[in-house]
Amino acid sequence: MFKEAIEHYTNSIHIYAVDEQTLTVRLKAKKGDLKECIFFYGNRVSPVDPVPMSGVPMILVASDFLFDYFEVELTVEYNRICYSFWLNDGLESIYYYSNEFHNSLPLDRNEYYQFPYLRREEIYNAPEWAEKAVIYQIFPDSFATGKHQLIADQTVYRNHLEGESHGRCGGNLQGIIDNLPYLSELGINCLYLTPIFTANSYHKYDTGDYFTIDPCFGDTETLKELVNKAHERGIKVILDGVFNHCGPDFFAFRDVLAKGEKSQYKDWFYHLEFPVCFEDPPNYECFAYVKEMPKLNTGNPEVRDYFLKVGTYWIKETNIDGWRLDVANEVDHYFWKCFRQAVKAVKPEVILIGEIWGDAQTWLMGDEFDSTMNYRFTNLCCEFFAERKIGVYEFDAKFNHLLMRYPRPITNLQMNLLDSHDVPRFLSKCHGDIRRFKLAILFQMMVPGIPSIFYGDEIGLTGIKETDYRQPMNWELIGGKLFSYYKKVISLRTRFAKPMTGKFSSFLKDQAKDVYGFIREKDDEKIYVLLNNSEHQRTVEFKVEGKERLTDLLNNKEYILNNSTLKLKLPPISGVVLY
Repeated sequence: MFKEAIEHYTNSIHIYAVDEQTLTVRLKAKKGDLKECIFFYGNRVSPVDPVPMSGVPMILVASDFLFDYFEVELTVEYNRICYSFWLNDGLESIYYYSNEFHNSLPLDRNEYYQFPYLRREEIYNAPEWAEKAVIYQIFPDSFATGKHQLIADQTVYRNHLEGESHGRCGGNLQGIIDNLPYLSELGINCLYLTPIFTANSYHKYDTGDYFTIDPCFGDTETLKELVNKAHERGIKVILDGVFNHCGPDFFAFRDVLAKGEKSQYKDWFYHLEFPVCFEDPPNYECFAYVKEMPKLNTGNPEVRDYFLKVGTYWIKETNIDGWRLDVANEVDHYFWKCFRQAVKAVKPEVILIGEIWGDAQTWLMGDEFDSTMNYRFTNLCCEFFAERKIGVYEFDAKFNHLLMRYPRPITNLQMNLLDSHDVPRFLSKCHGDIRRFKLAILFQMMVPGIPSIFYGDEIGLTGIKETDYRQPMNWELIGGKLFSYYKKVISLRTRFAKPMTGKFSSFLKDQAKDVYGFIREKDDEKIYVLLNNSEHQRTVEFKVEGKERLTDLLNNKEYILNNSTLKLKLPPISGVVLY
């Protein structure tokens, strides 16, 4: 047995409560090493010595390049448990507890792993609506000025800060309101808007006033109307919170520029040097090295209180449904814990999504964010579907690794995006090949996580450089075949919401044929998805127990099984969804 690879930690993603009676337990082992894994548990405060133990087999739920992941979800009759694992590799069997290996179980219950108490306060409760969300990300400046139109206009407004607010394409909040029917038809039930508060730039990530809407976009009443009309259609609204840094017109930074060390706000910023030089390069901390975005000191209680007021104000004032939080990994953890408590106290169903491009385990323990922007997903889809740098085995291993990073309830809320306002359009990564784009869309819609569409993806917008992938929405292209495809796969995800929140398992990995198959299932509902990532037609054959026929929901084609075996032909670069 390769003992060096065995891993389990208490108070971590390896053991967590799903509800007040249910625990999920994981154990990691070298890939292909263990033949059997049994979870033993008992009442930690049992009056009987030694503690009576119950054994439950663990199931191999995922494998990546190096590791197997065993898991069990069980109903426990005790609030406090002690536990161990029995491991068997076919040559030896051994007990594992307290991060050590033993030939027998101890008499002293304190030597076992301990789950001290299943407390309801520490159970992660996802916003009820979020698992079924399909996000549509809008860059307001580039989207619309009216129904199915964008009248391009490089607007400049004199704002109330006695500065200028700039627009590049002219889009505004009224344009979003006018196109809510379009978004409803597509199947969208959640909007994420990049920053809309008063700022200098067209992108608005250099906030000057966090309590007012930028005049390029409208005003508070316009936002209220947008949220109300969106809610009437069952659409949630998420705003972008930029609390890592501010803009040059933010009152505290202006005061520092004017008064230097005598400013009462000098501690509102992270690592200022005096005199403060507002020039390139700046002599103070910024977002990257952008002098117009000075870094805020969120560790300062005054700064923290200010932004807790911002976070709660817009929920109270306009009834928004969440925050996407910019540069979240450069803000201190304590700030985010306080922010979560503040906004959830006002509206418990609010969702918090952090912009963290890498793995985000320390932010996703249930006391900070509900989700993060899943750029690891973006990169993986690019490697497999667009660039074809990796084959089926590597794709499956990497995706399983992503699934095992976090507890399942949080994995189901990861914001799975193919592109965004910060990266090239996915269709451009596919070199314009609509077939490959559609295959990636199908995967995005059918796997765990919240799928996110960047405005215009549904009409085939392209772009490698920032000015291109943030280009104006081309309303003349709506209603085409790509729009219809998006509409169909979104409707499938919505129609089969139950298995879409259930388990994921890959069952077909044909490296030679470049064919990949996986199952989504929950209770009695099961969906099979097959993807042919090759340029050739492929014949696929596999067993399906308990079924006489399956229907391809994408193409409305029925297949009759022969002796529980399904055989079908997949056209080049295509997929099927079987139910």
